[in-house]
Amino acid sequence: MTDTVDKTPAASVPPEQIKAIPVRHYGRWVAAAVVIAVLVLIGVAFSNANINYGVVPDYLTDGTILSGAWHTLYISVLAMALGLVLGVILAIMRMSSNPVTSTVAWFYVWFFRGTPVLVQLLLWYNIALVFPILNLGFYKDEMNQVMTPFLAALLGLGLNEAAYMSEIVRAGIQSVDEGQTEASHALGMTQGKTLRRVILPQAMRVIVPPTGNEFINMLKTSSLAYVVQFNELIKRATDISSTSLAVVEMYFVASIWYLLLTTIFSIVQYYIERRYARGSSRSLPPTPLQRLRRNLSQWASFRRPEVAR
Repeated sequence: MTDTVDKTPAASVPPEQIKAIPVRHYGRWVAAAVVIAVLVLIGVAFSNANINYGVVPDYLTDGTILSGAWHTLYISVLAMALGLVLGVILAIMRMSSNPVTSTVAWFYVWFFRGTPVLVQLLLWYNIALVFPILNLGFYKDEMNQVMTPFLAALLGLGLNEAAYMSEIVRAGIQSVDEGQTEASHALGMTQGKTLRRVILPQAMRVIVPPTGNEFINMLKTSSLAYVVQFNELIKRATDISSTSLAVVEMYFVASIWYLLLTTIFSIVQYYIERRYARGSSRSLPPTPLQRLRRNLSQWASFRRPEVAR
């Protein structure tokens, strides 16, 4: 008796459906639990602290605090402008073939990056101990009358920022291919015209992002100007806390204003970077509003129930 052989082709048998079992990441759950526990402990500690949180909203719009926030923004913009202008000059001097100008620029960067901003502010504020009289030939006055808290803060912050901006600008200029300079010279353009019209516009893609970060850092570094009696945000908050005895509350108020200012300028920096990225990226990164709309649409599609087919 012969056995019946099943001649059904194997290809007609449907394969068994693969069951994908996701890998369990227990470490993620543990890390999330630890982070949440730490946040809860911090929240409990601050809630039980002897802090009058009710006065914080009242002082946010206080005239003295608003004046301090305006002075913080004012000195930050002026010091950043001074640092940017001097930084461009120092970067060109540093890259010059003239050994005198390159050495002077290198020494400037070495000194101002190597000493704390606080020390530089105090040196400018007390410079009358070294030069009691300011004599420029066409102008003569006592240094105490000239070196006001505003001028000391401007020089201390602006000259220090120039050292960092010079390195940022120098890196941006060096990022442009040397062929661009050679082509410009071949077309008869001068060195200065080449720098203004060819090199710097292309270097802006490298210069803008760290410059934005430097300005945001300047907003916070300007708080050191309180040591020279400049009426910025910390100085104003300290003046109020000395009479109201709400020391920690005033620090919270100042922190909220710093967060507000840095957030606004971070958004401005993002759009500036996006504009200068138009020539180097095929597709521009989405704006914060576009990213928010995309996330909301994805969340809505995730929550929407599937239609049975």
